Amino acid sequence: MSVFERGEDAGVARGARALVLLPEIAGSSSMRSAEARLEEAQGLAEAIGIVVAERQAVKVRAPRPATLIGPGQAEAIAGRLAEIGADLLIVDAPLTPVQQKSLEEITKAKVIDRTGLILEIFGERAASAEGRLQVELAHLDYQAGRLVRSWTHLERQRGGFGFLGGPGETQIEADRRMIRNRMARIRRELEEVRRTRGLHRERRQRAPWPVIALVGYTNAGKSTLFNRLTRAEVFAEDLLFATLDPTMREIRLPGHAKAILSDTVGFVSDLPTELIAAFRATLEEVTGADLVLHVRDIAHPDSEAQAADVAAVLTSLGLGEGEGPAMIEVWNKLDLLDDDARQAVLGEAARRDDVVTISAVNGEGLDGLRAAISERLRGPAELRQVRVAVSDGERLAWLHARGDVVESRADADGVTLDVRLSPADWEKFAAL
Repeated sequence: MSVFERGEDAGVARGARALVLLPEIAGSSSMRSAEARLEEAQGLAEAIGIVVAERQAVKVRAPRPATLIGPGQAEAIAGRLAEIGADLLIVDAPLTPVQQKSLEEITKAKVIDRTGLILEIFGERAASAEGRLQVELAHLDYQAGRLVRSWTHLERQRGGFGFLGGPGETQIEADRRMIRNRMARIRRELEEVRRTRGLHRERRQRAPWPVIALVGYTNAGKSTLFNRLTRAEVFAEDLLFATLDPTMREIRLPGHAKAILSDTVGFVSDLPTELIAAFRATLEEVTGADLVLHVRDIAHPDSEAQAADVAAVLTSLGLGEGEGPAMIEVWNKLDLLDDDARQAVLGEAARRDDVVTISAVNGEGLDGLRAAISERLRGPAELRQVRVAVSDGERLAWLHARGDVVESRADADGVTLDVRLSPADWEKFAAL
């Protein structure tokens, strides 16, 4: 349950007026400007219906253990919250429990940090049972170190466990134990999901259809591209984290009978570690793909920084440079560029063999993207001679779907095929 729905815990609701605060800590190595970071933080807040009344950055020479920002700055923020009638302070940085509590006491407002805000968005958007479990695990992990007033709603939601604790057990101890127990149960359920996903991946690898995964920064246009390529109706909107639950659909490609396209959750800078851990089962779909399409909003002023954030998450999944499946960068939103910027982007893309430029909104460049996907999936094919039993329809169909069969000769004992296969497809065929 979202903290915005738990009035007793949160004290705020959708439509709450907020001040967004960006602490600019001296020595930080952010690639983004303060204005760009504030704009993204405002977008995150508005994604769950918060009204951003004001946003501001404050310079912090040295983070304070008690309040992160200086006490004078905290008092000034308190005054500004009162002036603009805001009852919520969103701090675009991670806060310790002590810092969060201290700022709430000084400002007399509800305080949420970047991690808590992203967790709120995920809690509101998760649609599948798996997605809700992943979000709840991440939220419990985040809240475990924070002394909240009451977690008994967890017990009420799920029927209860009987009498809690022994004589003298404090409410905080009971709450912490309830959180630990609930987290343990969710982890067991997600482990079962992970095993099921593994079995599904094995079945897909035995099938003759390649799998293509879309990844990218949130709001880069992945779902719009997904809908264009698959003619599906996946929710796509100019909204951060419009997609949380992975979706798979069939697509047609030149030279392939069909392929499977997977849309995944968008990434964001400083993605909470709790969420990366909780969504690992979902993100593992990317590691099992034959090809990854990294969709970039090439019209965004922070496109390079966003690409670096996506690369960092992929590296954490074991998909660093030179590892995992092949990747194509899809530079999206050409329609938003002026003539000079467009020519510069097209010129840079032409100098690289791993980039395709498109507009998912108007369909520009999609034929070239399909051709690039098909070519990359085929890879540097080698001619091989394969002997298959006549009765082995599965392996014969696999070879015809994934390879280029040059010649086929049948006799009473079986079928001999001369077929061009990429090294990756040859390994998969050998594993059948």
